[in-house]
Amino acid sequence: MSRIGRAPIEIPANVTVTVDHNLVSVKGPKGELTRQIHKDMILEIEGNTLLVKRPSDEKAHRSLHGLSRTLIANMVNGVTQGFSRTLEIHGVGYRAAKAGSKVALSLGLSHPLEVEPPAGITLDVPAPNRIVVSGINKEHVGAMAAKIRGYREPEPYKGKGIRYEGEVVRRKVGKAGGKGKK
Repeated sequence: MSRIGRAPIEIPANVTVTVDHNLVSVKGPKGELTRQIHKDMILEIEGNTLLVKRPSDEKAHRSLHGLSRTLIANMVNGVTQGFSRTLEIHGVGYRAAKAGSKVALSLGLSHPLEVEPPAGITLDVPAPNRIVVSGINKEHVGAMAAKIRGYREPEPYKGKGIRYEGEVVRRKVGKAGGKGKK
């Protein structure tokens, strides 16, 4: 049995979870999320806990068991606390600036990039070299952070670029300089 899948999901007092066949709706203080769970998974609400059960020990059901439980737990966590990813900008002249809901990025290109967040995602710039992506849907927050990071990924020689907070960039040695062919 999946250790993750059999763990019950605690539902806080200010959160309501409704299950209609395989459509799960979670409503809380920060918003509402809805997700379609695989039709084979069995969802049971007992008091203030939700249990995800699988119909058999087939490989496909074992795979979906832990996944389904984690997706629902992330929904409950998202509507109560929310999720955020912090990005750091490294490099001379590289910076970010907030312009309304958009963020303008100067990343050494011939033009500044403007990033517009999708609905449900907020971008904050607490410092010129920091961007905080936050929202209630963990998937969308991670995708937006990855999209921003993709504009200028950290390069291995000088370490310039956009990286996640705490990400370690392995540095390479550069050219030897002056030694070689004559």
